[in-house]
Amino acid sequence: MSTPAVSPAEQYARFRERQAAPEFTSFRELYDFEFDRFQVAACGALTAGDGVLVAAPTGSGKTVVGEYAVHLALQQGRKCFYTTPIKALSNQKYSDLVRRYDADTVGLLTGDNSVNGNAPIVVMTTEVLRNMLYAGSPALRDLGYVVLDEVHYLADRARGAVWEEVIIHLPESVRVVALSATVSNAEEFGDWLSQVRGGTDVIVDEHRPVPLWQHMLVGRRLYDLFTDDDHREVNPELTTLARRETYRASSPASGYGRGRGGGRSGQGGQGGY
Repeated sequence: MSTPAVSPAEQYARFRERQAAPEFTSFRELYDFEFDRFQVAACGALTAGDGVLVAAPTGSGKTVVGEYAVHLALQQGRKCFYTTPIKALSNQKYSDLVRRYDADTVGLLTGDNSVNGNAPIVVMTTEVLRNMLYAGSPALRDLGYVVLDEVHYLADRARGAVWEEVIIHLPESVRVVALSATVSNAEEFGDWLSQVRGGTDVIVDEHRPVPLWQHMLVGRRLYDLFTDDDHREVNPELTTLARRETYRASSPASGYGRGRGGGRSGQGGQGGY
């Protein structure tokens, strides 16, 4: 299959992009797909020296922004810590980054594993970073970027303080990349990040590339819960079934609401005693 021809205008636009942001151009060439607008905007904010809060649905490619922070750190001769709330996610991200770079460039620090902790790129659970900050770890030297994947854990009653303490106590020079699919108050959260960390761009994308469909099992049949793409119109078949079941439950002939021995509830139900 032949590669589509690139027009002179497109060639010139790419040339201008390489001139303006060579780091982003070299990063985008690592991928075989076109970036979405929110990814370009978030990467542009990092290129400009700002932090970012990216709120986008699951499967939309938020981690590309975190990976750009890794790329920038290596280009600038600095460090990047990539944090996750769960050990399994840390292990997965460590494997992904090792495949892209190498085992000497990437390290892993969790409660179970300690691998190459002095590497320029280290994946870790968020609690590990919090402990490093309080201990004044020498590994924090030359730290340029911190990725907080699943940053909505800040709202967790038991563990949320860990994320809050990390955001507050990181050195001022560190750019924070906060990623979440479920943070509901992105603008408000972004305002707080700007107050604590300085310039922080809030990037919100609501397009869901992986459709989310909900179903209900009634008897032996599976029904779609909604019938429209916006997930607002409840399936009328389910509404009919619900009304029918309500009618059956309230009907005297159904046996519901009757006392023991056949008497009606509230009228004694003498039979059988």
